[in-house]
Amino acid sequence: MPSEPVVATAQASQGAVRSWPPRRAVTAWIFFDWAAQPFFTLITTFVFAPFFASALAADAAEGQALWGYATGFAGLCIALLSPLLGGVADRTGPRKPWIAAFGALLVLGSGMLWFAVPGSALAVPIALAGFVIATIGAEFATTFNNAMMTRLVPPERLGWLSGTGWAVGYLGGLVSLALTLGLLAADPQSGKTLAGLAPLFGLDAAAREGDRFSGPLTALWFVVFVLPMFLLTPDSPRTGLGLRQAAQGGVGRLKATLAELPKLPALGRFLLANMIYQDALVALFAFGGIYAAGVFGWQTIELGVFGILLTVTGTFGAWMGGRLDDAIGGKPVVLGSIACLLFACLGILSLGADHVFFIVPAAPPAPGDGLFASLPEKIYLGLGLLIGLVAGPMQAASRSLMARLAPEGRIGEFFGLFALSGKVTSFLGPTLVALATSIFASQRAGLAVLIVFFLTGAALLAGVNVKRAP
Repeated sequence: MPSEPVVATAQASQGAVRSWPPRRAVTAWIFFDWAAQPFFTLITTFVFAPFFASALAADAAEGQALWGYATGFAGLCIALLSPLLGGVADRTGPRKPWIAAFGALLVLGSGMLWFAVPGSALAVPIALAGFVIATIGAEFATTFNNAMMTRLVPPERLGWLSGTGWAVGYLGGLVSLALTLGLLAADPQSGKTLAGLAPLFGLDAAAREGDRFSGPLTALWFVVFVLPMFLLTPDSPRTGLGLRQAAQGGVGRLKATLAELPKLPALGRFLLANMIYQDALVALFAFGGIYAAGVFGWQTIELGVFGILLTVTGTFGAWMGGRLDDAIGGKPVVLGSIACLLFACLGILSLGADHVFFIVPAAPPAPGDGLFASLPEKIYLGLGLLIGLVAGPMQAASRSLMARLAPEGRIGEFFGLFALSGKVTSFLGPTLVALATSIFASQRAGLAVLIVFFLTGAALLAGVNVKRAP
C-alpha cells in the first residue's frame, strides 16, 4: 500500500510526536461495524429470531425460552475464552488473523440458518446450533476489531470513532433489513414482500425461505464489506512470539490481570457495571422481536418495519452519542441511556394486546387493521424507537470508556476483559428470562428480570472515577 501524508499527530507519554494512520485506514476500520451489524439486526432481532419463535418452536413462549438458552450458552463460551484470547493476541501482536478466524465462524453459522426448514425434525437444532456458532464468531471478531481503536485516532477522538462506527453499523443493519423486507422476505399469506413484489430468486414465501435467507445474506454481507479493513487498516506489529508461546503464558497473564484489578478500582468497577447493563441490553434486543410476535402477533412485515424505524433512530443516536461522548464524557452518556432503557422496559411491561399502562383497556390488534393500528402497538413502537435511540450511544460510549481506561500496551487483554464483562453473565440474563418465561408461561415475566440488571449496572457505574489506568 502506498504511503500517504499523516493526517493527525498526538503527544505520546514520553513527549515524542506520534503519527496516526490516514483517513482511509480509519474509514475502513469503521466499515467493520457495517459488515457485522446485519447479524445482530437480521438474525438476533428482527427477522430470524421472530421466525424461530413463530414458525419453528411449538409456541412463542417456548421459542423465547429456547432462544434464551442458546444465547446464554454462546455467552458463556465467549465469557470463558475472550480475556485469554485477548491476552494471547496482545502477546503475538496482529489482530487481523483473529478477526478472520472468528469471522469465518460468523459466516458458517449464519449460512447454516438456511437449512432450518419449518416442519423438519432438525429445524430447531440446526437453527440453534447455527445461531450459537455465528454469535461466537461475531462477538470475538468484534472484540479483536475493538482492540485496534487506540492505534487509529488520538484519545480525544475515541468517542467520535466509536460513535461513528456504531452509527455506520446501524446504517448497515438498516440497509440489509430494507433489502430483506423489500425484496426477499414475503408475507406467508399474500406471498408479497413489503414492496408488494414477489421475492427475488424465486424464494418460497410459504416455506419462509425469505426469513431463512437472512442467514446467507448476513454471511455474504460480512465477507464483502469486511475486506476494506483487511486491506487498508494497519495492524499491530508482530512481537516475535509464536502462538504456542503466547498461549502458554496466557493463563498466567490472565490470572495476574484479574489479581491486579483491585489495584485499578475504577477499571474493575466499570467492568462489573458493564457486565450487568450490557447483559440486560443483549437480552432486551434478543427478545424484543420475539415479545412483539407473541403479544401482538407481528409477522415479518410488521417486525421489519419496526426494525427499520428503530434502526433509523439508532443510527442517529449513535452518531450524536459519539459527539456527546467527546463533549461531556462517556459516563454521563451511559447513565442517561440506562435511565431511558429503564423507562422503556417499564412501559413495555405495562402493555398487553388488550390493555395499556397495566390496567387501562384498549382495543386489541385485529386482522386487516393495518400496521401498528392498535394503541398498545403504537406505544410499543414508540418505546422501541426510544430503545434504538439510546442503545447505540450506550454501547459506543462503553467502548470508548474502555479504550480510555485500559493501560497502555495491554489494550487487547483489557478489551478481552471488556468482552468478558459484557458476556460473563450474558448466559445469566437470557437464561433468567427464559426461566421466568417458562415458570410463569408469560413473556412479560421474563422481561421483568431486565429491570434489576439495568438498575444494578447504573448504580455501579455512578461510582466510577474516569481516569486512564497507568
